[in-house]
Amino acid sequence: MARKSKRDRDLTMEQQLARGPLDLPFLMLVLLLLGVGLVMLFSASYYTAFRDSSARVHNNPYFYITNQALYAGAGLAGMYIVSRINYQRFRWMAPLALAGSIFLLVLCYIPGLNAPINHVRRWLRLFLVAGPTYQPSEIAKVTVVLFFAARLCKRDTEKQLRFTKRTGTGRMLNWLEKIGFLELVPYGAVLLVVLGLIVKEPHVSGALLVAVGAASVLLVSGISLKWFIGVGGAGVALVGIMYVTTNYVKRKIGIWLDPTSVDPQDGAYQFWQGIYSIASGGLLGRGLGESNQKYGFVPEPENDMIFSILVEELGLVGAFLILLLFALLILRGYWLALHARDKFGTLTIVGIITLLAAQVFLNIGVVTGLIPNTGIPLPFFSYGGTALMIHLAEMGMILSISRQIPAPRKD
Repeated sequence: MARKSKRDRDLTMEQQLARGPLDLPFLMLVLLLLGVGLVMLFSASYYTAFRDSSARVHNNPYFYITNQALYAGAGLAGMYIVSRINYQRFRWMAPLALAGSIFLLVLCYIPGLNAPINHVRRWLRLFLVAGPTYQPSEIAKVTVVLFFAARLCKRDTEKQLRFTKRTGTGRMLNWLEKIGFLELVPYGAVLLVVLGLIVKEPHVSGALLVAVGAASVLLVSGISLKWFIGVGGAGVALVGIMYVTTNYVKRKIGIWLDPTSVDPQDGAYQFWQGIYSIASGGLLGRGLGESNQKYGFVPEPENDMIFSILVEELGLVGAFLILLLFALLILRGYWLALHARDKFGTLTIVGIITLLAAQVFLNIGVVTGLIPNTGIPLPFFSYGGTALMIHLAEMGMILSISRQIPAPRKD
């Protein structure tokens, strides 16, 4: 009888930890960005949808906003469900989730199961042969973060490997262990597989985000900074080699460095139209719904270029407020990471928030000409139902971790 009571008490304690209060500031920031994002998506997309006579859209100006709103509702439900799960369960689920995401990436290469667009193999059907499309790389980003966090949270308790000193191989292995190389081997192997599959789709920007998320977890876990300097230097050298040997990369970087070097109607068309849109917004903007550039000038105003429409309609002041909301969300996320109950929670939040911050920076950097075109959408704003649902599920993971942050002591 006593054993049963103790087990019941243990279960109750675990349930109480998982049912603590959500972090309200973080939740409100997510909801604010989602709400503003839906409004801006409707404003940016209705003309594009109205002139689209394809069987899918059929000149319905409410096509994009209706779909996005449905996905947002499903994503909010998913966020709530995930936030109610004890985040410790994500730890043992991480290897299975990573294996599943790699399996989905492999399916992208199988004709008949993938859903290629313009000869690019980034998408799968939700039900393989039917239904909406999604990018498995979106799932891979968060599963890599979870896997790395689940393994690296035990890093401080693992014993250093020892090999015999009687052989040259043993001495070499001891040296590699001492400098931390052997510790990085399993993480490097995972990244090589995942990044290789994503780059070959091709989806270089998706691979970049996976690498950024993984690197943030590795850095915060205590991996020596010298490895990041070395890998970063190798990455810069690789880009330089690609610039010299690959016409596609050379052209993209050349357009970024000097947009006037090509025909404005050719490679730099999207950039110039986005700049015209931003410049015409002024300080206070033309007003919500009053953009001129979305009427067939800015390519994909509902997707990668939605920020340019936002600036045109809401002005510099409105754009600053949106960036402030993103900044507050990111800072609050890192604050939650600092106060998480354990290292697994800290590493998971750091990885997810860094992914979000990188996507915001890369999207706005492209629109404003700060960096070359990467084709990365703006979280909570750009059209993409499955991507939105994954973003909200990631926010649910952070809220789940926030439930177990110890309450401040009252003196």
